[in-house]
Amino acid sequence: MTSNHPLGERTTRRLPPLSSLRAFEAAARHGSFKRAADELVVTPTAISHRIRVLEDFTGLKLFVRQVRQVTLTDAGAQLYPVLRQGFDAIEAVLARLTQPNRRDRVTVSATHAFTAKWLVPRVARFHALHPDIDLQLHASDATVDFDAHGIDVAVRYGSGPYPGLMTEVMFADTYAPVVNPMLGVRSIEDLQSVPLIHFDWQKASPVNPTWETWFARTGLAWQPARGQLRYSDEGHAIQAAVAGQGIALLSLALVAEEIAAGYLVQPFGPAIPGYTYHLAMRANPPPGPAALAVADWLRREAEACKS
Repeated sequence: MTSNHPLGERTTRRLPPLSSLRAFEAAARHGSFKRAADELVVTPTAISHRIRVLEDFTGLKLFVRQVRQVTLTDAGAQLYPVLRQGFDAIEAVLARLTQPNRRDRVTVSATHAFTAKWLVPRVARFHALHPDIDLQLHASDATVDFDAHGIDVAVRYGSGPYPGLMTEVMFADTYAPVVNPMLGVRSIEDLQSVPLIHFDWQKASPVNPTWETWFARTGLAWQPARGQLRYSDEGHAIQAAVAGQGIALLSLALVAEEIAAGYLVQPFGPAIPGYTYHLAMRANPPPGPAALAVADWLRREAEACKS
C-alpha cells in the first residue's frame, strides 16, 4: 500500500512521554530539580518522578543526584543538547507562526560599569540602525550563565578562556590616573595632597590595575596619601572622581566621555594595561539574525574607540 504521507512511509516513533523529556531538559539546564519544578510549576517530587520514568524508559541513568544539586551523567550530557536544540526550534517556529509581528529582543550581558559607562551612551545609535530590535541590557559583575539568564550576547572582561562560547577580542583596556581639573593636580608630586580613590575588584589578583600595581610598574615607592577612599563598585569610583573627591586610577575606555567633556583630566602618566574586553556568543545553538546584528554593532563601536 502506498502511503499518503507527503514524506513517504514512516515507522511509528518510539518516544518517552513529553512531560518526562521537558522535566529532564529543565533540570539539566538549571542543574536543579527545584528550579526545574519552579519553571514547570510542579513540585520537585514530580520532576524526580518524571525523570525516573525517562530513565526507566531508556534504561539509562541520566543524573547523579546530590544533596542540593544534580549533575548529568555521560548519557545525560549526550541527551541534553539534542533536547535543548529541539525545544528551542519548536519554540522559535511557534513564535514565528503565532506572533508574525513579534519584535526581536536581544539581551546583552556586561559588567555594571561597562553597561553604564560604555553601552548605555551608545544605545541610541543602535536603535537608529535597528529600530525593529529591542535591546535589553543585563548588568552583572558575576559571570552569568547564558541559558539561565536568557543571554544572547555578552561582553566578557578578562583573559578567558570562556568554554562553550564563541569569543573574539573587542579591545584591550588601559588604566591611568584621572582627576577633576578643579583639584589642580598636575604632577605625580601632587598625589600626596589629594586622596587616592580605589575600587574593589571582584577577584583579587596581583596583576589587577590598582594603585599599588601602578606605583610598582612606574618604579615609584608606594606612599599612600591621606584620606584614601575605597568603593565596592567601579562606577561609584568614577562618580567620586567626577565629584572631585580625589584622584582615581580608572579605565580610559569607561571615562572617555568624562575626559572629552572636561569633567576629568589625565594629568600625568603612565597608563598601565588592564584586561581585554571580549565579545561572546553561544556556539550551540548558533545566534540568530538579531543577535548577529547586535554583535556587528558592538564590533563597529569597538573599532571606533580605537581610532
